Amino acid sequence: MNDTHMTQPIKLLAICGSTRQSSSNHHLIKAITELGAGKFTVQLLDSLTAIPHFNPDLDMDAGSAPEAVQHFRAQLAAADAVLICTPEYAIGVPGTLKNAIDWTVSSMHFSQKPVALITAGTSGHKAHQSLLGTLLIIESKIAEDAQLVISSVRTKVNGEGVITDADTETQVRKLIDALAAVVWEKETTLLPAPSLF
Repeated sequence: MNDTHMTQPIKLLAICGSTRQSSSNHHLIKAITELGAGKFTVQLLDSLTAIPHFNPDLDMDAGSAPEAVQHFRAQLAAADAVLICTPEYAIGVPGTLKNAIDWTVSSMHFSQKPVALITAGTSGHKAHQSLLGTLLIIESKIAEDAQLVISSVRTKVNGEGVITDADTETQVRKLIDALAAVVWEKETTLLPAPSLF
């Protein structure tokens, strides 16, 4: 997206790694939608639970993937950028979220896609590093400032989707600006892909 498009809102696909409707990560997406108003038009991914277990045998030919997978890929393709807000489960990435991403490895829908990652929960650092590595190895474009861990998130984001902690709001605003900079192809520092060995 070049300078001529910088006045147009960025089409942002928001993916919540929690399947709980009242999760703090849903509240966080709501907060980001408000803070990013004017920069983004946000579409929330319909449902991770609708995506079946990853099975490459069901994806051998073009158009052969399950309908829910094709819908997910279409939403990714239509988006200028992706926001992932996820909790940490047992120091790992939620299974439904990792499963959805696995369906995009062969189709390369995350390749060169600007992505922002927030891991928000009681802690979050282990899952964050794991998911960050996955996203980078499938060639997502992630700026240094477009990834964030929010520990003790329930003390920082309320049930109305308002960030109540000033430092957290500052970090989230910085993340929003960093993601927009990647989409607009401004000069920014991207995270390198991890080594496979």
